[in-house]
Amino acid sequence: MDYAAVAQGLLIPFLGTALGASLVFFLRRDMPLRLSKALVGFAAGVMVAASFWGLLQPALEEAVDMGMGTLSFVPAVVGFLAGMGFLLVIDVVTPHTHFNLQDEGPKTGLKRTTKLVLAVTIHNIPEGMAVGVVFADWLAGGGATQAGALALAIGIAIQNFPEGAIVSTPLLAEGMPKGRTFWCGVLTGAVEPVAGFITILAASAVVPVMPYLLAFAAGAMVYVVVEELIPEMSEGIHSNVGTIAFAIGFVLMMVLDVTLG
Repeated sequence: MDYAAVAQGLLIPFLGTALGASLVFFLRRDMPLRLSKALVGFAAGVMVAASFWGLLQPALEEAVDMGMGTLSFVPAVVGFLAGMGFLLVIDVVTPHTHFNLQDEGPKTGLKRTTKLVLAVTIHNIPEGMAVGVVFADWLAGGGATQAGALALAIGIAIQNFPEGAIVSTPLLAEGMPKGRTFWCGVLTGAVEPVAGFITILAASAVVPVMPYLLAFAAGAMVYVVVEELIPEMSEGIHSNVGTIAFAIGFVLMMVLDVTLG
C-alpha cells in the first residue's frame, strides 16, 4: 500500500473543511445571503459531478470488466439506491437540523447549534467513504487511478470549503466565540479521514463488490445534495446565484476529474 498517497488523499478533504471554517475570523456574525447561496450551490455542483465521474462511471466500467455484459448497470443501480436509503435512514433516526436552521427535525432536548453540527458531521461521512472507496479501488487494481482518486479528494476538499463556512457561520450568529466556532467546524470534517480509512480497510477484503461500494458512496452523496443543498440554494431570493454557482462547481469538478483521471 502507498501509505503516503493514501494519507494525502484522506487528509485533503479535511483540510478543505478546516480552511472553510477559518472564514469565521474574517466574517461578521451573519453571512450575506448572496454568499451563502453561492457557497451552497457551488458545493452541490461539485458533489453531483464527483458522484458521477468519480464514482458511478468507475462502477459501471468495472462491472463491464467483470463480464456482466448487459447487466453491468445492476451494481450501479443497487449500490446507488442503497446509498440513498442509508442516508435516508440516518436522517430519519438522528436528531439534527438543516443548514438553513428552519427545519428543526425530530423534537429532542438537543440545542439547535448542536443539531446543526451533528447534521454536517453525518453528511461528511459519505464524502469520506467516497474518497476511501476510490483509493481502495485503485489499490486493488480496479478501474480507478491514483490521479482519479486524487481528483475526487481535491474536488471534495473544494466542496468542503464552503461547507466549513456554512456550518461555522450560523454558530457564530448564535453567539458562540469565534475560536470555538472554528474548532466546531473543523471537527465536523474530522470524520472524513476516519470514514475513508475504515472504508479502505473494509473494501480491501471485498474487491468483487467494489462497483456496489462505489455506487453506494455516490448515492449517499447525491442524497445530501437533494435533501440539503438544493433546497437551501433554491428557496427564497437570490436563487439564481445558487444556480450559477452550481453550474460553476459542476464544471470545475468535471474538468478536474477528466484532466487528472
